[in-house]
Amino acid sequence: MVVNVGKLNRIAEEGDVVIVPGKLLGGGQLKKKLVVAAVGASPKAIQKVLEAGGEVLTIPELVRRNPKGSGVKIVV
Repeated sequence: MVVNVGKLNRIAEEGDVVIVPGKLLGGGQLKKKLVVAAVGASPKAIQKVLEAGGEVLTIPELVRRNPKGSGVKIVV
């Protein structure tokens, strides 16, 4: 499963917490501040999320932060 940051920009809202059950790649633009947890992420994708003011986490880090998983969107 591969998701580009441009897809996150299209479907997520500012401030959303998003899980990508695969690899996040840097294709497209990201203009929203998001918290993104992914199995893996390319350096370019990480750079774009951080430049938009967001955070990139591993899935275990997100689970520790939000054990109930409330308010999390899964993007495939």
